[in-house]
Amino acid sequence: MWYLCVFFHRLLDYRKAEVEALAKLFGAFEGEEESFHSLEWKLPLHHHPDCPYHFVNLPSEQIASNIAKRSILVKGIYELWGEGSSYEELEEAIKSYPEDLKAPYMTSDSTFRIIIDSFGNSLTFQEQNERILKFAFIPFKGKVNLKKPDHKFWFMETDNYGSKNNGLPPVAEKRIFFGREIGTADRKLLPTYQLKSRNYLGPTAMDAEMAFLMANQALAAPGKLVYDPFVGTGSILVAAAHFGAITMVELFRGGDIDIRVVRDGRGPDCNVWSNFKQYGLPMPVGLLRADNNLPPWRPGLKEMFDAIICDPPYGVRAGGRKSGGRKLLKGVVAPYTVPDDKRIGHIPSTAPYSLAECVHDLLDLAAQMLVMGGRLVFFYPVLSEDASSEPSFPEHPCFSLLAVSEQILSFRYSRFLLTMVKTGSYTKEVAEEATKMHLDFKENHVKWLEEGNLHSAVFCPNDLQTDVVKESKSNSDPSRKYRGKYV
Repeated sequence: MWYLCVFFHRLLDYRKAEVEALAKLFGAFEGEEESFHSLEWKLPLHHHPDCPYHFVNLPSEQIASNIAKRSILVKGIYELWGEGSSYEELEEAIKSYPEDLKAPYMTSDSTFRIIIDSFGNSLTFQEQNERILKFAFIPFKGKVNLKKPDHKFWFMETDNYGSKNNGLPPVAEKRIFFGREIGTADRKLLPTYQLKSRNYLGPTAMDAEMAFLMANQALAAPGKLVYDPFVGTGSILVAAAHFGAITMVELFRGGDIDIRVVRDGRGPDCNVWSNFKQYGLPMPVGLLRADNNLPPWRPGLKEMFDAIICDPPYGVRAGGRKSGGRKLLKGVVAPYTVPDDKRIGHIPSTAPYSLAECVHDLLDLAAQMLVMGGRLVFFYPVLSEDASSEPSFPEHPCFSLLAVSEQILSFRYSRFLLTMVKTGSYTKEVAEEATKMHLDFKENHVKWLEEGNLHSAVFCPNDLQTDVVKESKSNSDPSRKYRGKYV
């Protein structure tokens, strides 16, 4: 059945991908192959693709309600009773809507409320009342209840919103919608989890809205085991835990190379654990000091996680680091074992960890540790020399790319949220093929991917940016100026 889906006017590129992920979570695609998961979408007459109003075809009202209540970017989903370019046209459409579909919501023992909403124009209280009076022709038999009605009906209109400086072109003519509310977003969710009220934060803490979007893309739900190999202060795991804490305790594992972030934080009441305590969420089953380059899992361990969600360090706010130190990696010193009496306070040496190597290790880890059909959700940066060129993304033979959502952060720098699904088993042959794909990708990509020039290219003056991207590593200062630090 077709429903009217109304989005919040933000993060436009993420909207449909989130709805389709939630449709998968709530059973809209049962019996279909993963690669064919896609909903049918339509635009209202004369509307731009970036407008908040879209029609979406969903299997049932229950699925539509579940999506609306959990989504971060959906404002509401409605059963449309009528639409038109004028009030007269809207009235005809509502009268033509099947009586058997309207009758259950107009009984004498039920209460109702009509809510007025608009996009591109602010309506005064008097204007809202005038519009409500236009619906006197609908034979409601119940009483009006403004606080807790049994049924909510929405009147929504769009005007020539191009003149309101919201970035969209003007519509050709006004469009008016009237429908019954199926489900709306939880308005308290993001204010509850906003970063400014969180006990423990670091410079790379993921924004609450983005963390919840990532958790939705990964299908976080009760009974799912979720892993973040770059856990930091735990922002992404907090969002994932929220979606599993309603009916049962979820299991999580997170790893971060700096043990001080995980173990100490800023004291006994200000660390990763305190973030979970603050929201009454179940504690992670374990937070361990781990290295994405040298994963700690025992040999032969496979298909353990339902989802891997992370924000890899790509050298803008935090530089990538891996275990070993320069001398060890260059072979100047031999591998060593830390004495037992120094293990508690030991902080191992680290070395630079390029984005190319980091992403390759992440894909290899996910290929081994995700269950079949499990999802890998992570951010990937793109520094484009030509705005018209199509960005290229890392690939792996075990994965299919489901969704790509762009967030523009500066003149030439964007980050993309990639959602991949595991479609093939991990074998030795697959690992060899993945290595070849990785090498080909590095050779055909820009230099900052391997040499770590992204930070300089993003923050240097605009007139120098082109030269920075092309600058050779041999011409730069031998000591790295941007290094990862613990929070």
